[in-house]
Amino acid sequence: MRSVDAAGLGIGDDHPPRIMGVLNVSEESPYDPSVYDDPGEAAQYVDEALIGEGADIVDVGLESANKRFEVLSAEEELERLDTAIETMASTSGDAVWSIETRYHEVAAEALDRGFDMVNDICGFADPEMPRVCAERDAAVSKMASPPDLERPGAIEAVDDIYDALSQNGFTDKTILDPAFGGWSADKTTEDDRETFRRLREFRGYGRPLLVSINRKNFLREVAGRDTEGALPVSLAATSMAVERGAHVVRTHDVRETRDAALIGEEFARDRARRSDDVAVEELDVTTPREVDRHLDRLGADPEMADEAILRSFELSGLDPTALGALRAAVVETNAVFAPAAGTGESVEPGETTAGLLVVTPAAAESLERRVSDESAALRDALGVVADGFR
Repeated sequence: MRSVDAAGLGIGDDHPPRIMGVLNVSEESPYDPSVYDDPGEAAQYVDEALIGEGADIVDVGLESANKRFEVLSAEEELERLDTAIETMASTSGDAVWSIETRYHEVAAEALDRGFDMVNDICGFADPEMPRVCAERDAAVSKMASPPDLERPGAIEAVDDIYDALSQNGFTDKTILDPAFGGWSADKTTEDDRETFRRLREFRGYGRPLLVSINRKNFLREVAGRDTEGALPVSLAATSMAVERGAHVVRTHDVRETRDAALIGEEFARDRARRSDDVAVEELDVTTPREVDRHLDRLGADPEMADEAILRSFELSGLDPTALGALRAAVVETNAVFAPAAGTGESVEPGETTAGLLVVTPAAAESLERRVSDESAALRDALGVVADGFR
């Protein structure tokens, strides 16, 4: 996993989770606490509610992402940029300043006038965007999006998000955002929940991840909360996102989100890493699909994905037939079965036993096939084991 230097701020596995606070200079933006058109008032908000509460990055939006409003042109965004520049000049706190835009012209102007990074909500749909950022050595967050400057983040099928993130390539300082939220009429909250479940998968490009999940509908629905009452679910999801590998969390609730992110980091599983001549990085993978992304990045054998994950399952209720079938099948695979204490080579008729099965996805499917004619109950149980990897 490469780290990104955003104007001196390190982003990646080697660094703490970073908090991106939000400022909107768009009068149509829906979240009132973050919306300002007066540079002085905006600067006070940034100093007190963003940087003062622990934001590492200030992300300035020039227009609302609400689908009910017309998309601004690059010229219209540029007309609003002066307010953002004046705000930045009026703040006293220290943070990395990010401009949210879809246009390379706006990104270039903002970077040339003091901004540090770009938050591209159309994911390089403007093919000039990576050139502008690379020439200025600027970090850029790239949100999954169709190749359409008017449809940011409108990827309806979760399976298409990963490929969308590679649109028009990467710069050396690209951060990836899988795009949470109702960016299209066809995208559902269940799609967002699946994207969140698969968050580790988007680490497959070996680049830092940004998530924008603050008070989003897919979390609110779980707990039955409105926007005002959704902070607790956002914080729970923040900790989980950081534990699953997110490096930047975009939020309106800076202080609380910072705390939640630090808890996620504190209790994330330690992974073996070494950066000497022969480097080592233990990958954070839990499913064959996640492994497959890394294999694809390395150009390695994709068939290894089904052999790269080990999980442990306790099986109980094994009658003599099931135990015998399992013992015989395990010998023919790379699975390991440890029977419960006191279990010999078999169990007595009418009795059952238990044991621990350690297995890869490929071995689980092989075991299921091998026992299918011996024990229907064991076959069904092993089917559950195989499904557990998906």
